Amino acid sequence: MRNLSTATIYFTLAMLFTLPTLAQDWAGLQHFAEQNKNLSPPTANENRVVFMGNSITIGWLNSRPEFFEGKPYINRGISGQTTPQMLIRFRQDVLDLGPKAVVILAGTNDIAGNTGPASLEMIVDNIKSMAQLANANGIKVIISSVLPAYDYPWRPGLKPNEKIPALNKLLKEYAENNGFYYLDYFSAMADERNGLPKKYAHDEVHPTAQGYAVMEPLVEEAISKVLNMR
Repeated sequence: MRNLSTATIYFTLAMLFTLPTLAQDWAGLQHFAEQNKNLSPPTANENRVVFMGNSITIGWLNSRPEFFEGKPYINRGISGQTTPQMLIRFRQDVLDLGPKAVVILAGTNDIAGNTGPASLEMIVDNIKSMAQLANANGIKVIISSVLPAYDYPWRPGLKPNEKIPALNKLLKEYAENNGFYYLDYFSAMADERNGLPKKYAHDEVHPTAQGYAVMEPLVEEAISKVLNMR
C-alpha cells in the first residue's frame, strides 16, 4: 500500500505541474478558432486577403474598421505576439482560410523580447517560413517592414531604433531575392530618430488613426500589385 500511495502522490504532483502547461495556448490557436470555423470559403472571384500580425494589425481593425468594411480582408492580429507564435498558427489562421494574398507584419515584439531573446536572424527565419508556407499554397506574399519605434515603453533601452532598420534591410533583401512584395511602411513613417512620431502613435509604437491612414494606401497598392502578378 505504501508503494501505491507513493506512486499516486508522484502521479498527482506530476499532473499538477503538467496541467497548467497543457492548458496554456501559447500560440493563440484558440483565439480565432470559432471565427475561422464560421468563415465561409472564398467565392470564385473573391480576392481574399489575410492580415497576419500582432497588436498593430488588430489595432488597425479596432481604430479604422471602415478600412476593412465591405472588403474581402480578414484580420488575424493578436496583441503581443511574436513571429514563432504566428508561425505556429499560420496554417489555421492563414492557409486554411483560402486567401489569394497574405500581408505579414511582424517582428517588433520579438525585438522587445516578449517571448524571450530573439536575434534578427531568428525573426527573419520565422518570417521566411511563413512566406514559404504561403507560397507553397499558391498565396501571394506581402512582407511588411517593421514600423519604426525609438523605444518600447514596456521594455525601455533595447534600441529598436537601431535594430528595426537592420531587420527591415534583411526582410527587404529576402523579399526581393525571392519574388515577394516588400511593403515599406518604415520610410513613410519614421522621424529623424528612426522613431514613430506622436502624430502617428501616441506611445510611439501603436499607430493612431492618422498613422493607419498613412499605411492604408501603401497596403492597398501592394495588394493590387500582387494580385495582378502572374
